[in-house]
Amino acid sequence: MKSMQKLAIFASGNGTNAQRIIEYFFGHPDISINLVVTNNSDAYVLTRAANMGIPALIFDKSAFNEGTTITNILLNKGIDYIILAGFLCLIPANLLSAFSGRILNIHPALLPKFGGKGMYGQKVHEAVIAAHETESGITIHHVNEYYDEGKIIFNAKCPVAADDSIETLAKKVHELEYRFYPEVIEQVIMRTLKPELGK
Repeated sequence: MKSMQKLAIFASGNGTNAQRIIEYFFGHPDISINLVVTNNSDAYVLTRAANMGIPALIFDKSAFNEGTTITNILLNKGIDYIILAGFLCLIPANLLSAFSGRILNIHPALLPKFGGKGMYGQKVHEAVIAAHETESGITIHHVNEYYDEGKIIFNAKCPVAADDSIETLAKKVHELEYRFYPEVIEQVIMRTLKPELGK
């Protein structure tokens, strides 16, 4: 396997996780962020990418779902891993096949609870509070053909206080995302790159 692993970050919105990941891997000897991909031409992640010198690709949903255009672009650019960071589209079969085992996602709750289509962002925190859960957190997982059902790699927990609002719970979860997502991405890639590290 080649030494430098190239990552594409897929994001649909603000891009705070994307920025954290880009910052984390800046100057890394083995891992680089080479592309930001979005389905939303108004996404603030595009501004973040531009400010950090990362090329961006905007696609329309039909091209994403029905053809191999995006897959071919990623392969031509030598992308090794796809990192989902607030990306709301289901990954199509051709992309799953081309990047089998090399697409990671983060979900703002403890899967398998509060996952699935339509469960993202504030909606997740709202559901957690409505269910009177005493803890929430993050789940980092491999991506398959279903929303939030891929093999779980890692999770981290935070308490849900009786007086937590959607906003205060979101803040706790974001802190976990920023802390752990880049680290876990690095661990997954480095274990593949240098299997002796996993022993």
